[in-house]
Amino acid sequence: MANSNLGDAKKAKNDEFYTQYHDIEKEINAYLEYDENTFRNKTLLLPCDDPEWSNFTKYFAQNFEKLGLEKLISTSYAPNSKPKTLNQQPTLFEVESPQFDEGKTASNGKIFTLEKDNTGDHKIDVEDLEWKYLEGDGDFRSDEITALRDKADIIITNPPFSLFRDFLGWIVEANKQFVIIGNMNAITYKETFRLIKENKTWLGATNFNNGMYFRVPDGFEYAPTYKFERTQGGESVNRVPGICWFTNFEHGRRHQPLSLMPEAENIKFSKHKGMRGVGYRKYDNYDAIEVPFTSSIPSDYEGVMGVPITFMDKYSPEQFEIQGMCENADLYNLKTKVYTSAQCKQAYQDKFGKPGTYDMNASGVILKEGILEKVYQRILIRHRGEAL
Repeated sequence: MANSNLGDAKKAKNDEFYTQYHDIEKEINAYLEYDENTFRNKTLLLPCDDPEWSNFTKYFAQNFEKLGLEKLISTSYAPNSKPKTLNQQPTLFEVESPQFDEGKTASNGKIFTLEKDNTGDHKIDVEDLEWKYLEGDGDFRSDEITALRDKADIIITNPPFSLFRDFLGWIVEANKQFVIIGNMNAITYKETFRLIKENKTWLGATNFNNGMYFRVPDGFEYAPTYKFERTQGGESVNRVPGICWFTNFEHGRRHQPLSLMPEAENIKFSKHKGMRGVGYRKYDNYDAIEVPFTSSIPSDYEGVMGVPITFMDKYSPEQFEIQGMCENADLYNLKTKVYTSAQCKQAYQDKFGKPGTYDMNASGVILKEGILEKVYQRILIRHRGEAL
């Protein structure tokens, strides 16, 4: 994982990372700028979001009329379904409500709905939310929440980090529009990548290079190497790099062409980036060239190129065509060579000078100074139409 705190969270099933209000607002505004009617007359489901803790519900409830929503539904997990060390005590909001049931508060999730003015102040906002207990614990995979999914038009949330694959599949199964948060490594999940390649899913509008701060419970244990802010606005936060918004909503940034390296600059690249004058190396196991930096994609190459997964943050479907990905199973029939076990062991010996094995079939491989060497995860692309 890109961040040890996030890795620890996955191992411990610690998914209590809460998205901040301003990050939600920034992302949603990008969709509204592209199409101001994005949410008009739509039913929106937030299936992992208790407004006592989640800013997703707060944002969409507060902007209900502005967005033109027809109905907002938000569901939360039961405290007993969360890590025991992070169980949340009932708030006054719940305890002071007429429907409060001490017997259900730990084992049952809650459902919040918003569709009309309940306070009589002639506006619909967060004050008009109504709630009751769910029959079950609020797990999105339950029949109860799945039935809500089927009635909704749009699904938006920050799903549990440890269940991203399951959650995305759950949405796609119902053919819904969505905006969800995940780690950029999810790009390489075969389930996610297939959707990206088929132009059914793409990254959201927010650039993920800056990382994102999430609100975390008080007492959160930071990794020993953590060096970023721990509080913002009086709340505990944790910075997680490489966080993406995944969506199937259009936004303007995904149609902006990437500036490419002119032909005249290719020689400079081979010198300045430590390529020792050899230019772009060809893979030993794919009919493609290795482009180790997104900023170094050549403008004049007409074949297949292997680029870092960070390229996806700048991918324009009008400019490039995704061919596949360097991976073990050869799901896209692009491999030109499969290495034997003996070859993997020999490559390891050659590179590290000791016995071992080198899983060269899991990635692109280049020949560097006479030694076969794996590169990091690469996406295989080519210019759409003629090279620019």
